[in-house]
Amino acid sequence: MRPEEMTPPALLKALIGCVKGCTPFQIHFLLSVLRKYARVTDEGIWKLRVTAALVIAKEVGLQQSSVFAHLMEQPVLKGVVTKEEVRDQFGEDTAELLAHLLRVADLYESSPVVTTENFDHFLLSIAEDVRVVLILLGRRLNLLRQCETYLSEEDRVKLAIECSYLHAPIAHRLGLYVLKSEMEDLALKYTDPETYEFITAKLRDSKEARDAYVREFIDPVRKRLDGLGLTYTIKGRTKSISSISNKLKKKKLPFEEIYDIFAIRVVLDVPLEEERSRCWQVYSVITDMYQPNPERMKDWISIPKSNGYESLHITVMGPEKRWVEVQIRTRRMDEVAERGLAAHWRYKGIRSESGLDEFMTNVRSLLENKESEKREDVIADFRMSLYDEEIYVFTPKGELRKLPKGATVLDFAYAIHSRVGSQTVSAKVNGINVSIKQELKNGDTVEILTSKNQQPKPDWLNFVLTGRARSKIKAALRAQNEEVIRMVREEVLRRFKNRKMPFDEGDFGKFARKIGFNRLSSFYLSIHNGRTDLNAVLDRYKAELEERVKGDASNHETVSANQYVAETLPEKIAHDKSSEVLKIDKNLSGIAYQFAKCCNPIYGDKIFAFTSSKGMKIHRMDCPNAHELFSRFGYRVLQAEWVTSSEKKGYEVALRVVGLDDVSVVNNISSQISSEKEVTLRSFRVDSNDGLFVGYFYVFVKNAGALTTLIKKIRDAKGVKQVTRLN
Repeated sequence: MRPEEMTPPALLKALIGCVKGCTPFQIHFLLSVLRKYARVTDEGIWKLRVTAALVIAKEVGLQQSSVFAHLMEQPVLKGVVTKEEVRDQFGEDTAELLAHLLRVADLYESSPVVTTENFDHFLLSIAEDVRVVLILLGRRLNLLRQCETYLSEEDRVKLAIECSYLHAPIAHRLGLYVLKSEMEDLALKYTDPETYEFITAKLRDSKEARDAYVREFIDPVRKRLDGLGLTYTIKGRTKSISSISNKLKKKKLPFEEIYDIFAIRVVLDVPLEEERSRCWQVYSVITDMYQPNPERMKDWISIPKSNGYESLHITVMGPEKRWVEVQIRTRRMDEVAERGLAAHWRYKGIRSESGLDEFMTNVRSLLENKESEKREDVIADFRMSLYDEEIYVFTPKGELRKLPKGATVLDFAYAIHSRVGSQTVSAKVNGINVSIKQELKNGDTVEILTSKNQQPKPDWLNFVLTGRARSKIKAALRAQNEEVIRMVREEVLRRFKNRKMPFDEGDFGKFARKIGFNRLSSFYLSIHNGRTDLNAVLDRYKAELEERVKGDASNHETVSANQYVAETLPEKIAHDKSSEVLKIDKNLSGIAYQFAKCCNPIYGDKIFAFTSSKGMKIHRMDCPNAHELFSRFGYRVLQAEWVTSSEKKGYEVALRVVGLDDVSVVNNISSQISSEKEVTLRSFRVDSNDGLFVGYFYVFVKNAGALTTLIKKIRDAKGVKQVTRLN
């Protein structure tokens, strides 16, 4: 029975079977926490958590600490159990992994998929502990399997696109081929159901003929291998539906003419020291029996892939003159191929994990640069690090470097060292002088030629492929630009002083945007590059200042600064869009509406209405999703305003407060809340670290005015550093 079809008691029994070796006290504690958690959450969410734990343990292959950390995350957030209790019961490793999960617990809270807004959290989760991303992959596969039950059709498609675009490539990069293949198959099922059903039906109809052909191919091979006294398994394996779909699109042939629908896999059970020799022995047997295609021979035993994959792949001419792919590997290699990193830990020390180290280095490089780059660029650079095909290139001393197919001389230089890359002027490939743009091929020997006067150029980004090279080039270009900007800014200030003009950076920045620059830094760089005449700009700016002075001040009513309320971009768009205003009150009839959970508007907040097939939702104007809703779906937006307050006793709001770690400060805040007439304190919790506390206060308020007053009073309280409204 599949896990999602099990009853809760059956799920718990299966879970206990996955965590063998636990003490009776640990099992009792685990079951107790899960039962308490079941009482405070939806049954569907509870089942998703437990079924995901089975995937993480059985299919991803992670150990007990990862399973416990995954299971304890939501109970800790719900207050069912404390982090200290988890540490006492399951140990320090589980507690540390739980802490990493809690720091990225909001990753999918506001959306069923990873977005550009939370992608940096995703990177952070990988950089802290790679087991975190393996847990996330297990969760995604589990949700993808059950998404017809828990997600709308629209969200299923979004999830499928995300998994095929991001999670499946990550699984491939980390060596989890089985998980990757199933993700891609399920993604195809929801994004292109017609193709999925077509291939599924074809495989079903051709199964009998395919099995007969596999037997015809295997039987003579089995006799030869039995004669050598080898312990092995051999079977035919149908390739994934998504893989077949890609072949159909690439080769543009009918299904019946695609020859590599399946592969033969030979898995040897031999000691570690005999692995290579026995694999080559089987290779010799098969190529003696069937004619090999030398162009399709792949040796990943002598030089494993970066993710640890080891196997011999050969394509031979089988019966009926059909090409057949044969994979030869040992049981250890097969487990690494199936479970990737999780199997690496089991066999730690047998093979180098330099590929993982390189991958983690790329992730950390992206994190270092993410603050100064567009998130879309960070995602693109990360995707580049998930390359599939590799080439093997050598230094003049014979040292091997693995690079993605299509990498250039400059990629190779940055793979050696960032300083070498930044100073590269040319190279010798197999003794021949080439430019830094030269694309490398398998087996090339590359000698890098450098100069101390060389610096990275912006056009270098057009022909490098690796994430490491891109991040280092961007960092160097930013450093160059910062120095240029500093010098040009000083020159601009001198020109202002010479002309006896006032310089206000904010005001001048608005003027720069008016004449076509997104930011002042772009203006300064344009001056440096000679594309903009500084004197002409200053003449125009001076004329504008003089025009302002001539304006009739009497036409403008004087307004106190403390009465000024800035209008957000969504408000401006909404107010320009239409004169129709939706009145929100308790008697709104004929229209089904809900308050959006992403921002939880309360009476008095500035709001707008967003319509969709699911009805209408009311959002705050400063909702974190407002910009995207207005920019992408502006035609669905209606102006809205409150008419009368609801008859509810109030609205629940969460406040996050940071302050000095002193009990008197916390007591003062709780007293301040209790003293407000239109505010009721529901609960609060406080964590402290390094002399500061972080408190979460859950209150009921009558309206937005009462909330604004409360936040101001807390912010002004002694010892308080920061106050943030969470919903």
